[in-house]
Amino acid sequence: MTFRDAFKTATRSLTQGKMRSTLTVLGIVIGIASVITLMSLGASAQKYILDQVQSFGTDLISINPGAPTKGPPAAVQGIIIKTLNERDVHSLENEPSILNVAARVSGQAIISNGDTNRSVIWHAFSPVGFTMFNMSLSGGTVFTEAGGEAYRKVVILGSQVAEDLFGDVNPVGKNVRLKDLTFRVVGVFAPKGVGILSFDDYVVLPLSVGQKQMLGIDYYHEMNVQIDPRYDTEFVKSRISSVLRQNHHITDPDKDDFMITSMEEALSIVESITSALTLFLSAIAAISLVVGGIGIMNIMLVAVTERTREIGLRKAVGATDKDILKQFLIESVLLTLIGGIIGVAIGAGVVGLIYFVLSTFFSIGWVFAFPISSVILGLAVSGIAGIVFGIYPARQAARKNPIDALRYE
Repeated sequence: MTFRDAFKTATRSLTQGKMRSTLTVLGIVIGIASVITLMSLGASAQKYILDQVQSFGTDLISINPGAPTKGPPAAVQGIIIKTLNERDVHSLENEPSILNVAARVSGQAIISNGDTNRSVIWHAFSPVGFTMFNMSLSGGTVFTEAGGEAYRKVVILGSQVAEDLFGDVNPVGKNVRLKDLTFRVVGVFAPKGVGILSFDDYVVLPLSVGQKQMLGIDYYHEMNVQIDPRYDTEFVKSRISSVLRQNHHITDPDKDDFMITSMEEALSIVESITSALTLFLSAIAAISLVVGGIGIMNIMLVAVTERTREIGLRKAVGATDKDILKQFLIESVLLTLIGGIIGVAIGAGVVGLIYFVLSTFFSIGWVFAFPISSVILGLAVSGIAGIVFGIYPARQAARKNPIDALRYE
């Protein structure tokens, strides 16, 4: 029997048992659709997060207090370290390879307008931070050193905070209470929706006010440095280390009390995390492929039993064990490939639907990512599953004795 004849016979057998074929491929369809969906969503999430981080600008370096560690900075873990101070800022501002330096402190408090209040996270940094972080306003102005507002109790509200406190009323020029202090609203951030760089639920204060009046401290939680484009990132990092070691009287580099991270390193870390998460989720979804493959094997074994007389008849008229093996193996591979194609189509539809919902109803700048690798992987895995889980039933069919098969009732 030629491959063409075996293919025709296998196709005919599948079309004669449409319900059985449909139930057989269902597990593969669900498995492939799950893998495609998760891989595509993982790629979309990765691109979305990387775009958000890159919008900060790739020319930034962050400096956190605490000894260098592979984990999160000490401040993120709730550890208070007071090593970054005003002297460090002035020293770095005088470094030729650095364009700007912005120190930052943060906290959480209740902000209120009359009887309306809510909890809010506030950030306080110097005016140069607005330019460094590409922050834009929908109304009002930023505070500046020249205008003296960098030393007054003024605040810029996130769009959601402004809406919660003032509704449709323009808050610019109005007063709000933050931690028992009265602040004048000078601006409102442009809404960005959900995202890493969204300030919709935050408020921003002048650095001196946040540091002295809100927290009563003389150190900083973080410093951000903008690199002069004429200099290499690694060179600037080495210069920052030299300056801070001199200021902090550190002679042994292993005893640094600061942690320097470039935006390029942050991007690399984010990419590694999202890639690992995508791989992990895809591996979980792949379990359904194994379940679907076992289902195919079971149904193919049932088919072998139901078609015992047919197998005996084919062998009686000259079909070899190889011919029978080839026929049943082709049936198994066809079932899984059909399931794979349907699964890819359903997965693409689900990814498209999620993209439409997120970008239309939630104002998220989600990107549609449908990697070709996921399609190739889905079809390849379905084909391999057909061979792996179909070979045992095919061998069982090929080994049947023709005389016993003809006598089977």
